[in-house]
Formats: sequence, structure tokens, C-alpha cells
Amino acid sequence: MEKILYREGFTASEIPEDIVSFVSGVSYKENSRVSLSDLAYLKVRYYDFHHEIQDGELIVDKKLAAEVLDIFYELYEAGYEIEKIRLVDHYDADDEKSMEDNNSSAFNYRVVADTDILSAHSFGRAIDINPLINPYIVGKKVMPANGVQYADRTKSFPHKIDRDDICYNVFVRHGWKWGGDWLDSKDYQHFYKQRKNPFRTVIRKIKHALGR
Repeated sequence: MEKILYREGFTASEIPEDIVSFVSGVSYKENSRVSLSDLAYLKVRYYDFHHEIQDGELIVDKKLAAEVLDIFYELYEAGYEIEKIRLVDHYDADDEKSMEDNNSSAFNYRVVADTDILSAHSFGRAIDINPLINPYIVGKKVMPANGVQYADRTKSFPHKIDRDDICYNVFVRHGWKWGGDWLDSKDYQHFYKQRKNPFRTVIRKIKHALGR
């Protein structure tokens, strides 16, 4: 892909060789579903919890690169605070460790917790924001475990993602979905962009042509 210089501090490019070495065998495992050439390396600027400007990095589906730069630039312009944005490889691609440290991240070739289903993170099509404060809850289980104090979403606390939150509104405006809307579980940190199903797209076009 051609390098994108979106704004100062906001860029997208092919994954650099040093980052390829860093993620290979860690967040990226050899597989038949996604290749490194399908992904893009992003640098983004953000405000941390001390409201100081920091530079972060993400790996996402290259088809979403410009859109993700849009999203993080909007959050930056709004002064939205994110504690840290680091590749999960700094945590040996251990999702629990990354969440425990309240690290916001995207790509990680892994399955959904307690399942054998590939996560949207495996395709670089999901981003978790301030995950310690916005945990994943299924039944009585809270992930990360040290996020249990934030499981009661009726309480008010800083950096809580809900439908009134800037982060929620920016992602949703760009067509992303939110794990906080799930019925059987709640993933308050999790935003994801579904891939288009070519078959469904054809069906919709046929129905539209038939006036249905």
C-alpha cells in the first residue's frame, strides 16, 4: 500500500521490517486466513490519562487504515483520553495481560476467549479501547479480572464507554459496531467493523432491483 500521511502524527503504511520481526510468531501466526500483506501499520497521536500527548501504534486491516486514522484523529481533536496504545506483542500477545494494563490495541491473531472461533482482532477489524475500565463480561466472569470494579455499568466513573461517550459515537458514526450492545455477553471495550458478505450484497441488490 502507498504510505498515508493523514496529519502530523497520524500515518499508515505497510508493516515495516522491524515490526514484522517483532510480531512474527507472537501476535501474528502463520495461517491461511490472513497475511501480513493484508494489514497496515498505523501511528496515531492521543491524549493519555494525564492529558499529555503521546504517540501510539496499531496494526489493522489495510482496507480500514484511512478510516481508523479518521477515527483516532477525531478522538484526538476531541481531547479524548486513552491510557496507552501499544501493540499486544509488548505483552507477548497475551490479551489478558494487555487488558490488565489498560492497553488499547487492535490486531492479534487469536480466538475469542473460551471458544475456538477466530476473533475479529485476527483480521485487524476490531479495536479495544481502555479495556481495564471497559471489561468483557460473560455470565459472572469479568475480563480482565482486575476490571471487576468497573463491571457495574450503572455507576459513573471516568473513561467509561457508553452510548453517550465520544468514543462510542465516533466509532458508530463510521459504521463500527460495539460489544456493549451484545445480548449474551458485554464487551464494553470492543469496537469492530464487520466484513461485507458478497452473497448478501448480491441478494440485497436483487431485492432492490425487484422493488422489495
